[in-house]
Amino acid sequence: MDTLIEATGLHAWYGSSHILHNVDFSLARGETVGLLGRNGMGKSTLIRSLLGHVRQREGRIVVQGRDLTRGRPHEVARLGIAYVPEGRGIFPNLTVKENLVMAARAGLRGQRDWNFERILATFPRLAERLDHLGSQLSGGEQQMLSIGRALMTNPDAIILDEATEGLAPLIVAEIWRVIATIRASGLATLVVDRNYRTVMAHSDRLVVLEKGRVVLSGTSEELQRRPTELGRYLGV
Repeated sequence: MDTLIEATGLHAWYGSSHILHNVDFSLARGETVGLLGRNGMGKSTLIRSLLGHVRQREGRIVVQGRDLTRGRPHEVARLGIAYVPEGRGIFPNLTVKENLVMAARAGLRGQRDWNFERILATFPRLAERLDHLGSQLSGGEQQMLSIGRALMTNPDAIILDEATEGLAPLIVAEIWRVIATIRASGLATLVVDRNYRTVMAHSDRLVVLEKGRVVLSGTSEELQRRPTELGRYLGV
């Protein structure tokens, strides 16, 4: 498969703290990868390193065939990699419509598959709140808006960091419905979430981190048959 993101021998630091240790990671076009691990094991650091947010890093990072080992976040974004961060990052002083429209653009190949109408069809709740400010939305609605805004960039890949964190069960189910829709559309997806069983059900492949190292990697089907190892590293 066509590889969108590939990291080899990746190390990352925050100050003197060595967080990632010789990590190899890849995401192929159309693939959904679940990134798992207990809290503090390096999942968000790996994502932020791939996106250029962590400056203290070593190794090689290639995005869409371009060497972005020293790349910055805007360069990665321009290559069709969308990011829904933990904490959502919406604009609280803009309306729902403004948050969406300001992000709208064609993808790398000129595609406009995710337009305003499709986003509202995917997130009916947002269609009812177009004139609401971002600050007036519930946590679940803000998460939907953050995902919708990322899709409006018509990316080749979308990265979702803790997309269901702190949300009510009904909203969590809605977010996973949307993730399934995104996966079915053929968009490459990297998902981080604490519910490993749900991640496994929605992923082609899993990568498990333990203290900044990849300790398990394989298809969801393969790792489903290794519950003892999953339990050791995920605390389940």
